[in-house]
Amino acid sequence: MNATRKFGLALQFARGYAAKYPRPRPGTSERPPYRASDPLANNPKATVTTLEDSQLTFIHRPPPSAPTPHSLTTAPSSPLLRAQPRTQNGPLPPSLRPTANNQPPPVSDEVVAKIRELRQLNPTVYSRRKLAQMFSCTPNFVASIAALKKSQRSALVKSRDREHAEVRENWSEKKAIVRAIRAKRRAFW
Repeated sequence: MNATRKFGLALQFARGYAAKYPRPRPGTSERPPYRASDPLANNPKATVTTLEDSQLTFIHRPPPSAPTPHSLTTAPSSPLLRAQPRTQNGPLPPSLRPTANNQPPPVSDEVVAKIRELRQLNPTVYSRRKLAQMFSCTPNFVASIAALKKSQRSALVKSRDREHAEVRENWSEKKAIVRAIRAKRRAFW
């Protein structure tokens, strides 16, 4: 009775899980170190050359990207290198801005001269956008054919900045703080 009671108590206090201790000694690991197998040992494409005199063995494995001698640029063996038939849209997805590929209509020399004249006459009234709408072309086209002088451009920028400063003076304190935080965050991007 005494022995069975001791055995029952021993089972009652026995752990049903792995012990946390003893831990491995510092500098050792629980599993053996990884030993990578030799990639040349079982490679069917490797060529082995053994020298009889010096007991040396040379193993050469061609790179996987090496072209085959049967592959030519005119008739490649890989289907990835073959030219794909071009369709109207091509293999690419459609453009995010379909208008980006539109060519502007041809503009005559008289229209170009008129755009330049109006732009030089009053650049504040005849802005790039307004001229582009008047002559059905893009603002970038107007900028390229009727660019302002540097002094005129800096004067327009200064007047625009003055107008923006006047608007900013009417902002509430909270709006000014939010805009300053946003500008600081953008600077750190």
